[in-house]
Amino acid sequence: MTLWIVLGAFSLVAVAFVAWPLYRSSGRLSGLLAAAIVFVVALSASLYHFQGSPNVPAGAGSMPGVDEIVTSLEERLVGTPDDIDGWRMLGRSYQTMKRYDDSIGAFEKAMALEKGQNADTLIALAIVLLEQQGGAMTDRSSGLIENALALEPANSNALFYGGVAAASRGDTTLAADRWEVLLGQEAPPEVRELLEGRIREWRGLPAPTAAMPTAAAPSAEVSEPMITLNISLSDEARADLPNDATVYVIARDPAQPSPPIAVTPRRLSELPTTVTLSDRNAMMPGRPLSAFQDLEIIVRVSLSGTPMAQSGDWSGTLRTSLNESAPVNLVVDSKVP
Repeated sequence: MTLWIVLGAFSLVAVAFVAWPLYRSSGRLSGLLAAAIVFVVALSASLYHFQGSPNVPAGAGSMPGVDEIVTSLEERLVGTPDDIDGWRMLGRSYQTMKRYDDSIGAFEKAMALEKGQNADTLIALAIVLLEQQGGAMTDRSSGLIENALALEPANSNALFYGGVAAASRGDTTLAADRWEVLLGQEAPPEVRELLEGRIREWRGLPAPTAAMPTAAAPSAEVSEPMITLNISLSDEARADLPNDATVYVIARDPAQPSPPIAVTPRRLSELPTTVTLSDRNAMMPGRPLSAFQDLEIIVRVSLSGTPMAQSGDWSGTLRTSLNESAPVNLVVDSKVP
């Protein structure tokens, strides 16, 4: 079953707004990108596994921790070494703990039991190898991805990583071909936009020209809740930062900062600029921007290309509300020590 069906819109949007911007900014599959994708997939799989298990009690507080999951699986697999699903689940659990050697071993056992005929297991093993190697695409990772595509040419995970693998070899034509197939699998609009942008780059096509807005007749409909930000840099930040640095505009719930509510990437060369955040930028379905009255807005200029704060990055922060009708001014003026 493909990624879209297994994990649904939650995983797709999370990958789009967390993992994809990291890949787009760095041009390669970084360790953090692999970790972001792995986390989404592993967490979703863990929730599915325990929600669907009749032996796990229901109700608040019944979800076991990762250590308990691992211990339970290890003990169960001693008596049932042919349990393919158990080995895959153990591999994902080890992966979340960054026990990469153990994770690789567990996925290899599942792969051996399946005689290498399950594309999802091949991709899962490839992802662990990528993460272990800090994002470097090795011959083995690439081979596993190609084998997965041979087994299931329409497998969404295999197409995504197949594009990454092809691009890492310099074959951008093949990378674009694979992601164009991925576009045909009813990906959400946010994912489509991001994939299409990278495909245009690989094919050497110009970015589409934005149409000029036309005047609209007054409407009685209620407009979509949004917040408009005028983003600029302090002189010190401008002098210290390269023009090709990645900028992340992040909206968070002050009471529960993680995960972010909405994220949109920009390039430093675009600043100063005006950015509008709305429900269309939401990171996860069911958690729209309009559901939050008070917001913390962070604009982070990332030297590493990742949205996590690191030494040398610059940022600006403010607290605001969706009730704010006028644009809000935010200056990036604070350097991370």
